[in-house]
Amino acid sequence: MSFFPQTIPTYVSLIFLLVIPIPIFMIASLGRKGIQQSAEGGRGKTVFWAVLIFYGVFLVYTYIAAFQGWFTELTLPPKILLLTTLPLLIFLLVVISSLPVYKKILSSLSTSELIRLHIFRLIGSFFLILTFYETLPGRMGFLAGFGDLITAVSSIWVARMVQHKAANWKTIGLVWNTFGFLDIIATSATAFILTKLSIETGAQGVEILGEFPFCFIPAFAPATIIFLHVSIYRKLLKG
Repeated sequence: MSFFPQTIPTYVSLIFLLVIPIPIFMIASLGRKGIQQSAEGGRGKTVFWAVLIFYGVFLVYTYIAAFQGWFTELTLPPKILLLTTLPLLIFLLVVISSLPVYKKILSSLSTSELIRLHIFRLIGSFFLILTFYETLPGRMGFLAGFGDLITAVSSIWVARMVQHKAANWKTIGLVWNTFGFLDIIATSATAFILTKLSIETGAQGVEILGEFPFCFIPAFAPATIIFLHVSIYRKLLKG
C-alpha cells in the first residue's frame, strides 16, 4: 500500500501534514489563555496539554483506521462519519460542553477571540487543491473551499467589529457565525449526497477524504468547527 495517494503530488500531502496540527495548537493555546484569565490560571498548561494529547490520540486513531481500510468501503452513512466525525461531535457537545473547565474558559474568553480563531479555516484551501488535481468533484471542492476561505478571511474583520462593539456588532457576529455554521453543514451534506451518487451511479465521490492524510479533514474539522460555532452562539446570545 502506498503511503500517500498517487493521484496528487506527494508534496501536497506533506504540506497538508505540516499544517493540520496548526488548528489544534491554536485551540489548545486559546484554551490555555481562557483558563489563565480565570480564577484557576495555574491550570493553563494542564488545559493546553490536555487538548494536544486528546486530539493527538484521536488523529492517531484516525490514521490507524485509514490504514486498516475502515474508510475505503462506500457505505451510507460513510464509515468515516460513523467512526470519527459523529463520536467526536457527541463528545464535544455533550461531555466537553458540560465540564466546569470549559464553562470557565468560555466565560473568560472574549467573543472576538473565539471568532478570530476561525482564521485556521484557511486550511480549507486544500479542498480547492484536491479539486484542481481532479480528486474531488468541483461542486464539493468549490463549496467547501470557498466557504472556508470566506469564513476565515472575514473572521478578522468581524472579530474587530465585535471587539470594538461597532454599530450592529452583535447582528454582524450572528450573521457571520451562521454563515460559517451553515457552510460546514452544507459541506457535510454535499459529501453525503456525492457518496450516495457514487454508490448508485459510479460517479466520482469523495473517496480521497477517506485516504491518509486527507481523512483528517472529515475526522477532525466538522465536529470541531460546529463545536466552536456553538460556543460563539452561546457568547453572542448570552450577552
